[in-house]
Amino acid sequence: MTLIPNMANGMSEHRPAPICLFVYNRPWHARRTVESLQENRLARESDLFIFSDGAKVGEDEDKVSEVRRYIQQIDGFRSVSIVEHRENLGLAASVINGVTSILDNWGRIIVLEDDMETSPYFLEYMNDALVKYADDERVVSAHGYVYPLGSELPEAFFLPGADCWGWATWSRGWELFNPDGKHLLGEINRHQLACTFDFNGSFPYSRMLAEQVAGRNDSWAIRWYASAFLAGKLTLYPGRSLVRNIGNDNSGTHCRETRQYESALSMTPIRLDDIEVEPSLVERKRFETYFRQNHPGRIRRMLHSIQKWARAG
Repeated sequence: MTLIPNMANGMSEHRPAPICLFVYNRPWHARRTVESLQENRLARESDLFIFSDGAKVGEDEDKVSEVRRYIQQIDGFRSVSIVEHRENLGLAASVINGVTSILDNWGRIIVLEDDMETSPYFLEYMNDALVKYADDERVVSAHGYVYPLGSELPEAFFLPGADCWGWATWSRGWELFNPDGKHLLGEINRHQLACTFDFNGSFPYSRMLAEQVAGRNDSWAIRWYASAFLAGKLTLYPGRSLVRNIGNDNSGTHCRETRQYESALSMTPIRLDDIEVEPSLVERKRFETYFRQNHPGRIRRMLHSIQKWARAG
């Protein structure tokens, strides 16, 4: 595999992209995330940057300290660098600041949160994608997770926008990120794109963005998706999932217990030969079907709220 040069500190070395991991107060999840990464062939050649957020409330301090004791003894990577925040930034600010700082020095990045178990082929796929599409302005990112759609998918495919469960991008991609959710929502509504943004009305992403604007969530991910979507960019998805979210166990701040998103990890590599760089209409339709089958009641309630919000605006 050919690797793009690392331009950190002005030096050019052929090296895998840096991995950026965000942790908080879940010791078991963080350990499993790191252990699965260590099983990747490229782990020992990769630099790992860990961002540890400070405790939001006093009751979180013990768990935050436990996570920090664990990350101090991590090995199995080319290097491990740790940033410990004294104050609680919150996930959105932590991710935005951390990703920006790494990209300022490296030009490309692989991003994980502390509840992402990865396939042994995750790093290989991400680095291959970062090399293959480095100069393709149509592509904004690569994503490691795919929903359990229950049908055979192509080896890899593209969809509009961006995603957040194990992903990679370049400086040129992250430059499109707009933290102003109000502006993003205004553009979606002005161009009458809400239905398309919501996968033909099958999942209430525009409602999530409206909730962010209203201060009822602080999602960086919905703003990342909206930024890439409005710019007309594409994200690469694998046909077999290379990420399993182990945080949907009611242990996190923004998740509830569910098994709807569980995908088996691929134990074979994803080949990126002859992947057509255009939106896959077939796979997009499969996403829509999956959303409708797995979230019908929730979607009806959220879409009703969207309609009320739109009338009020």
